[in-house]
Amino acid sequence: MAISTADFKNGICIEYNDKLWTIVEFQHVKPGKGGAFVRTKLRDVRTGRQVEYTFNSGTKFDSVRLESKKMQYLYNDGTDYYFMDNNTYEQMSVAADVVGEISQWLKENDEATLNYAGEELISVEPQMFVELEITETDPGFKGDTVQGGTKPAVLETGATVQVPMYINVGEVVQVDTRDGRFVKRV
Repeated sequence: MAISTADFKNGICIEYNDKLWTIVEFQHVKPGKGGAFVRTKLRDVRTGRQVEYTFNSGTKFDSVRLESKKMQYLYNDGTDYYFMDNNTYEQMSVAADVVGEISQWLKENDEATLNYAGEELISVEPQMFVELEITETDPGFKGDTVQGGTKPAVLETGATVQVPMYINVGEVVQVDTRDGRFVKRV
């Protein structure tokens, strides 16, 4: 479906230069001299990189429908990650390069969101907060909490996060997957 710059809305996905972009911001500009144009801020759907483009008013683009589907993460076999649709119980595999670095936040049986542009899978998102067990960290000692310092801790998925000094091996912590920050002890 083709749309023009007059149809722009924040969040719409368009195809431009053989890439998929979502519109973050746009502004119609009508200078006193010359033709009208649209100043936009676009986010690359695959990489998340933001760029600014200026288009002549009335320029046409192909619109792409974005869709999200919640699925349960089952396991990985080293090359693929397997997810199950909770409604149909249909299983699907996703290549490790599509999952990328978010694999450090995927724990078996947790939900994840798979994002599609048309029929193509473009990304996998973990839950915003995950609860994971600490498998390796330096021991905490009495009085360590006075300074309010942190220490590195390895989680059951292999991710490393900074935790307060009083956290020990075997404890479960909540982590914000957007920035890998320790939230609280569970």
